[in-house]
Amino acid sequence: MEDVSAPTGREPALAAVPRPDGSAPRALVLGATGYIGGRLVPRLLAAGYVVRVLVRDPARAAAFPWGGEVEVVPGDAVDAASVRESVRDVDVLYYLVHSMSGGKDFRDADARAARTVAEAAAAASVGRIVYLGGLHPDGVRLSPHLRSRVEVGRTLLDSGVPTLVLQAGVVIGSGSASFEMVRHLTEVLPYMPAPKWVRNRIQPIAVRDVLHYLLGAARVPADVNRAVDIGGPDVLRYGQMMNGYAVEAGLRQRPIAALPVLTPRLASHWVNLVTPIPRSLARPLVESLQNECVVKEHDVDALIPPPEGGLLPYRAAVRLALRRVEADDIETSWQDAPVLGAPSDPLPSDPDWAGRVVFTDTRSAHTSASAEALWQVIVGIGGENGWYSSPLLWAVRGWMDRLVGGIGLARGRRSRGRLAVGDALDFWRVEALEPGRMLRLRAEMKVPGLAWLELRAAADPDLGGSRYDQRAVFFPRGLAGRLYWLAVLPFHGFIFAGMARRITAVAEAATAGPRPRSV
Repeated sequence: MEDVSAPTGREPALAAVPRPDGSAPRALVLGATGYIGGRLVPRLLAAGYVVRVLVRDPARAAAFPWGGEVEVVPGDAVDAASVRESVRDVDVLYYLVHSMSGGKDFRDADARAARTVAEAAAAASVGRIVYLGGLHPDGVRLSPHLRSRVEVGRTLLDSGVPTLVLQAGVVIGSGSASFEMVRHLTEVLPYMPAPKWVRNRIQPIAVRDVLHYLLGAARVPADVNRAVDIGGPDVLRYGQMMNGYAVEAGLRQRPIAALPVLTPRLASHWVNLVTPIPRSLARPLVESLQNECVVKEHDVDALIPPPEGGLLPYRAAVRLALRRVEADDIETSWQDAPVLGAPSDPLPSDPDWAGRVVFTDTRSAHTSASAEALWQVIVGIGGENGWYSSPLLWAVRGWMDRLVGGIGLARGRRSRGRLAVGDALDFWRVEALEPGRMLRLRAEMKVPGLAWLELRAAADPDLGGSRYDQRAVFFPRGLAGRLYWLAVLPFHGFIFAGMARRITAVAEAATAGPRPRSV
């Protein structure tokens, strides 16, 4: 397991308390492959817990550095059978799942999941539930997502299992959606026309302090069953957060004008166009800022003492996040969260295509470059490196996707140098990865059908060098899907043929190395 930053889990105040028989306690994490869960798991392992995770895609869990050190139960929180299997012999259950979608039924899905987990945890005599909820004011109408999080917390508190609900506001850390929204709005816009909520007071908290409280929550007394607020030491307006970021990033202060006409719906469209955050995620983030969210009580201090040195101020959290971004060392990112409505089923094997309409575009090329050099180019695709062909056409396709509420190309990739199953790659998702051989991407842009792009590298013993194979696969949905393929077909000669030529050329240049200078 890779080393992690503070808290590491090895702090004496956060270490696991052995069971009466001296064995290590077991922690179950729901949402282990999410932004917070992906960081919590390695720290629980370091703290001395036996960790079990409930995940929809075991391959995604296996791609994490800690994937080989945890027990994996396939399933999700609404599947009673898999939940019952996962809660067996569990001392502490971390509930870190929440529907960040804009659909109409997310509250029902959240409620079903909470009831399923609450009933199973009670039946299995789980020792404690820890839930990360949302900081919110009392006595006001909350946004649908905040309201849903409050309802989930109540369901867990009423389960009969001792539950601690940690209510946090804006989380600041490398890769967090809130941080990325602040970062891109500040960097892109020299002048910020903003909704009136930029004047609301909020209390951000560093992701490392959230992790401190989550680890400490496993050690609170068994009679504690309540919700507590958590927040950093600074109470700021959203506009102050943006300008605080500007100072740490070496930018000049941004003039901000609060406009009453920008509704949450319009503001989420604006965020979708200006930042990499898709509209489906921007909407709940924007709605959560409609009310002032400030810590109302500090009762958590009596249950979980603050970290040594105190809670991290906002600007210090921004500095740490920027260092992580610059060092290409982001543990987890909002980018890797599933996209609402995006396909999640893997590409069927070729024999399963029988009887289905399927369109393909296949390209192959021989290159003098080694298979290793070719593979390095393949796994470096996307993000800052682009797609090695027709940048304008790719950019136009990305903007078309953004305009209809998709994620577009701006999502990029979490790491410039590493790629794993489940990682986001612009408007694709890594579905399969065979190191040195094959990369398969599943499309998450809005298209009338299902699409995949597969890139392969293999040594060519007959001709020397290596062989590059590229295949685009599209399963159209109805007439719209067929018309879509016909409409983009003329551009494939530029895009896909250009990709094959450019990828092999870049690999050859890397193999050749720098040319000697003439004298």
